[in-house]
Amino acid sequence: MRRSLLAASLVIVTGAHATGCKRDNPAPAPPAALATPPTPGELLTGQAAMGDWTTDAPGVRRKIVPADLPPPFATKSANNNPRRIPRPNGASPRVPPGFEVTLFASGLERPRMARVAPNGDLFVAESESHRIRVLRDADGDGEPEVISVFAEKLNYPFGIAFHPPADPKWVYVANTDSIVRFPYVAGDTKAREAATEIYGKVSGGGRLPGGGHWTRDIVFSRDGSKLYLSVGSRSNVSDDAAEERRARIFELSPDGTNDRVYAYGIRNPVGLAIHPDTGELWTSVNERDELGDDLVPDYITRVKDGGFYGWPWFYIGANQDPRHAGKRPELRDKVIVPDVLVQAHSASLGMTFYTGKQFPEGYRGSAFAAEHGSWNRARRTGYKVIHVPLKDGRATGEYVDFMTGFVTPDGDVWGRPVAVAEANDGALFVTDDAGGCVWRVTHSGSR
Repeated sequence: MRRSLLAASLVIVTGAHATGCKRDNPAPAPPAALATPPTPGELLTGQAAMGDWTTDAPGVRRKIVPADLPPPFATKSANNNPRRIPRPNGASPRVPPGFEVTLFASGLERPRMARVAPNGDLFVAESESHRIRVLRDADGDGEPEVISVFAEKLNYPFGIAFHPPADPKWVYVANTDSIVRFPYVAGDTKAREAATEIYGKVSGGGRLPGGGHWTRDIVFSRDGSKLYLSVGSRSNVSDDAAEERRARIFELSPDGTNDRVYAYGIRNPVGLAIHPDTGELWTSVNERDELGDDLVPDYITRVKDGGFYGWPWFYIGANQDPRHAGKRPELRDKVIVPDVLVQAHSASLGMTFYTGKQFPEGYRGSAFAAEHGSWNRARRTGYKVIHVPLKDGRATGEYVDFMTGFVTPDGDVWGRPVAVAEANDGALFVTDDAGGCVWRVTHSGSR
């Protein structure tokens, strides 16, 4: 086995002390005294569900409902960017009993979105390096034997999709201002030809505005007949002309034609996924900032065709944003309340549905989502992967901490999850752009 400089499959033991490091920001106030920490399986509701990282642990459940929301400006708007440090010696993410975390690949450059090709190769967007990598673990030992640059000289690539879904002939990549595609044959580790743009700059200038909330995710419908594209807002809460064709999810034909607005009023729909049984489109959303620590909740939800989700005038139903007082009253009763409310400012990013058989049966058909972590909150939240239970294709409204431990007791941050993707053997890949790595989660008794 050739051991890549990017790969390390050792099992990490949680514990140990942090190494010395340079701090990015001034130290926050020390953690306040806490009540008894929650226990795995405990359901936190109301204000308790809106806690900080010190209440995170695998198995802790949370359920936030609209009635729990405080009024705007109940707390001051905080500027508390994470202080990133190197991973402490011996530290590892924590997962529920029966699961194991290994370091699949390291040395990557801020890995962001990740998708698994039908043949099992892991495609990873190194967005700020403007390229897509391919990682192949052909023998299933938890270590990639092949690491290759599939395509480069892109423009902040993020979303990746394969078409047709079952036997792809194309790899689609969503740049910040265009969608391009490459001819593909299963097993390709380098693009065969230069990219062809199907949507964006050249093929109809202005159809896909770049910058702002720059990530663009893409996903195909189950039958491959429709392509969905997420476009985040340019601003936090503006409704000026610069927001035209933003804060929306679009539906297109696979060749980039026939675009239409599928849903709107979605501030930053970073992650997209198709439910494997119902075929419904779901999204993982960053909501707005600067209304206080616990406003506005991020969310994970089914996306209804033609649905309006409130941004920028309303949030979580008919709650008017005070910065737009009195505006757009005709839309108040049209605002859809999302299926699952997540702690405000968690920065909910990539999501996926679990279809494998390696994890226990209760995980099948449910969702996982990466929470990148807060900045606009006095006490940190996010920095974890959550499990979203579903019953008969419908969310229960709660979510469960699945992968935690990226924040030290002092509030320093050494890892920030971005994307979750299911391997062909049923393991779960998690990209970590702060650590420059990919984690692999398996269940005991299986590789």
